[in-house]
Amino acid sequence: MGFLDDIELPELPFTITRRGLIRAGAAGVAVAATVGVISHCNRSDDTTSDPVVVDERAANNILAEDSAYTEVDLSLPETNSWTLPVGTVLRPSEGTWVPALAASSSTIPVVKAAAFSTATGNLSDVVTTPVMGTEPNIAIYDVRCSDELYAWVEIDMLKRDWTLYAQHFSDGGVSGSVTTLWQGDAEWDPPLFAVTGNMVIWQVMPAITGTKTREHSFCYVWHQGDRDAKAVVESPGRFAAPPAVSEGTVTLAPRVRADEGVFYGITAYSLRDDLATMVDQLVLPQSVRPFRAVRMGDLFAFSIEANYSSGGLLGRMGTYLGTGDGPFTTLVREPSAQVAGKNGVYIIKSRASYFVIDVNRETYSILVATNRCVDYGEYPASEGTCSNFVTFATVKDAQTGYPSAVTVRSFAL
Repeated sequence: MGFLDDIELPELPFTITRRGLIRAGAAGVAVAATVGVISHCNRSDDTTSDPVVVDERAANNILAEDSAYTEVDLSLPETNSWTLPVGTVLRPSEGTWVPALAASSSTIPVVKAAAFSTATGNLSDVVTTPVMGTEPNIAIYDVRCSDELYAWVEIDMLKRDWTLYAQHFSDGGVSGSVTTLWQGDAEWDPPLFAVTGNMVIWQVMPAITGTKTREHSFCYVWHQGDRDAKAVVESPGRFAAPPAVSEGTVTLAPRVRADEGVFYGITAYSLRDDLATMVDQLVLPQSVRPFRAVRMGDLFAFSIEANYSSGGLLGRMGTYLGTGDGPFTTLVREPSAQVAGKNGVYIIKSRASYFVIDVNRETYSILVATNRCVDYGEYPASEGTCSNFVTFATVKDAQTGYPSAVTVRSFAL
């Protein structure tokens, strides 16, 4: 990462490299607040959990002929529907405001950072001019927000340099100073990150190709107003899934048991003490990599996007509901998005539509995608436990057949 100089933090069992935390943006724009790094880091390979390898017949496959699950009519009421401009992409959020990438009215930049209110149906511009500069190669890359904090990544598409920013957020707009949280170059992937309350959680990982591929990855936490971020979880290799916030926890998938092989530990940490406490962990069979994972109630909802030659049940493509002690409920469909739900109800995207699974009643129903949506269907803008399930889909014009708008829907849980 090369932040100014390689700085060895004496209280840590490892070295963190940091890259110039102060950098001017466009002419006349300066970053007014920056953060340093302190650490109370959990080493993911200190885990004592054993890999979970179970027989392929040990799960309740809801679509199997002998399954205990039965199909019922959908009982998920649609509470609202809105139409947004074509090109709008929503990201997961926990509150009333949903972060969005939206098409800009000008060619530079092509994309702007926005926020959609599920209370009013308004789409508000948040960041319309990148802090890194106004050159055509600078783009707003990704966004997340809570109802009080907005975070976004900007990237230089030519050099592959990137910066993670955060700013106070309220009523659809940002105010106060922009804080630079991290900067990286082509040797490091743009961060996977989440925002909850007044906190940003992000992962810094070496790129798959380059000279840093053998470097460790780290997860960081920063609270709005703090001078320093914390390095909280170290992974001896890349994390397998983005951070997922739900019910006072954040779920990560670091490498574990590194001296034994390639193992990923789906691990839930408490947000109350900045990830110092491990709530639960499920270590997957060797070489099996999770696609998405989130803690919901007493279970993990996680998915595997490939079939592995070994690993038993959890080495097969699908979405799983369970813990390290089992049992597991599974949907054998190729996963494409995160899982959301509440009180034993899990909503899982499958192709264009969704399966709505009730593990308490052992039933499932189908939430059909919105009319005239494009082939890949709807995507969720909710993750983990939620009371309001929000989806978005690009829809085609009834006359021309071309994409013309984005339909957003919400459902009460």
